[in-house]
Amino acid sequence: MKNNTAVQGEAAENLLPLRHRKQSKARIGVFGVGYFKYWSQFDGLLDQLLQKQEALLHKIEAIGDVEILDFGLIDDATKAYELVPKLKGANLDLIFCDMLTYATSSTFGIIIKSIDTPIVLVALQPDKALDYGNASTYLQLYNDDICSLPEFAGVAVRMGKKVPEMIIGTLHDDPAAEAEIEEYCRIARVLHDLKTARIGHIGHPIEAMLDMHSDSTMLTAHFGPHIVQCEAHEIVSRFRTAADAEIDPVKERILDFFDTPDPVSDPISEKLKDADLHISAQVTVALEKFVKDKNLDALAYYYDGEDGSDTRVVMSNLIVGNSLLTGAGFPMCGESDLKTCIAMLIMERLGIGGSFAEFHPVDFREDFVLVGHDGPHNVAIAEGRPVLRSLKKYHGKPGFGAGVEFQIKEGPITMLSISSTYEGKFKFVLAEGESLKGPIPPTGNTNTRGFFKPDVRTFLKRWMKEGPTHHFALGVGHHAGTIQKIANYLGIESVVIN
Repeated sequence: MKNNTAVQGEAAENLLPLRHRKQSKARIGVFGVGYFKYWSQFDGLLDQLLQKQEALLHKIEAIGDVEILDFGLIDDATKAYELVPKLKGANLDLIFCDMLTYATSSTFGIIIKSIDTPIVLVALQPDKALDYGNASTYLQLYNDDICSLPEFAGVAVRMGKKVPEMIIGTLHDDPAAEAEIEEYCRIARVLHDLKTARIGHIGHPIEAMLDMHSDSTMLTAHFGPHIVQCEAHEIVSRFRTAADAEIDPVKERILDFFDTPDPVSDPISEKLKDADLHISAQVTVALEKFVKDKNLDALAYYYDGEDGSDTRVVMSNLIVGNSLLTGAGFPMCGESDLKTCIAMLIMERLGIGGSFAEFHPVDFREDFVLVGHDGPHNVAIAEGRPVLRSLKKYHGKPGFGAGVEFQIKEGPITMLSISSTYEGKFKFVLAEGESLKGPIPPTGNTNTRGFFKPDVRTFLKRWMKEGPTHHFALGVGHHAGTIQKIANYLGIESVVIN
């Protein structure tokens, strides 16, 4: 089974010059539970249960990009208490509790009480069904994986915790269960990278966009990343020292990756000019050095400069380099929108893209809304070859230069807006729809034909009533349920528009 991260990685490899960042490894702990009284009663049962746990470990290992810590079998309260400090000291991102057979909740109560790391109860029985004509108590216990789930759920509530997520299925030949295991491993990667990410921030949101302002300390408090406050001159200085020997290969990379068609109907667009290509390549050289030197995982930026200055030239021509970096796994978010940058990071680490987006005009004839934006985008999820156009002006912003234009891949899409409420709390607003092929405006911006149920008017009203920001991250596939689980683990309110 090929996971979404692998699919996105293949897309990046097929669209050189994207070289996707090396995946970080989430730390996942696994412990099994059972009932010590069974071992003397049923010879061989313990060994078979340990084999079941080994099978789960192999399934997780096969997914890749995770580090597994096996904490063995917990079969009484003493071992549960001994396990707690080990789990706390392991710096885990997620824990699988393997429900090997019936186990009293004394093996779980102190763990769920003491551990804040997300715990998933995994109940995968080895047989599809009992052979009733030849059934025995031994075989029942061997397949009693779900037996303790109600007890564990009830004890979690009594301990003041939420009922853990659960995977219920069979240990063998169960694609649905394997998909859930893979989903939680991807969630673990998101949680890991949120805790460890360094997100650069340059400038400030555009003055009039009040929905985008955020408190960097609160972003760290609720999501975990460190917000690295950067300065525009750190890119500008690298731009000034970029040599032709560095710039020329990047120009070739850009031309190999993007199409450069003739202009169509928009009078502010032109065929890509050599001067704009050169500036984009020179800025890309500077930007890649900046991201590497600052050890950044993402960047949100907006900065103006004096007319004709290097600062204005550089800060208004980050689009091409940022689009390539976003496609390679480093989300770059325009208009200095840190909240949407985090939304893009969540989607990227899930392996579903995450492109900077907002709503554009509605097509009331065909019942869809154009979804897109100017500035940087996730070119790894483009439908076909993305386009570069020279723009005589960037609407609503200073400067001029190259603009990136493409549609998101055809098929299911997911949107994530991270907004904040009057009380200062964050909120996830999510929706799923479809991207369908069709003409888009040739404006040097991304646009995707977004179809949403039950109809575009009703959907838009429902979306707006949840108080989103006007920006959101746009990814491929239907993954609202997965992102909602991430919100739950982060303790953030979420709503899915349906």
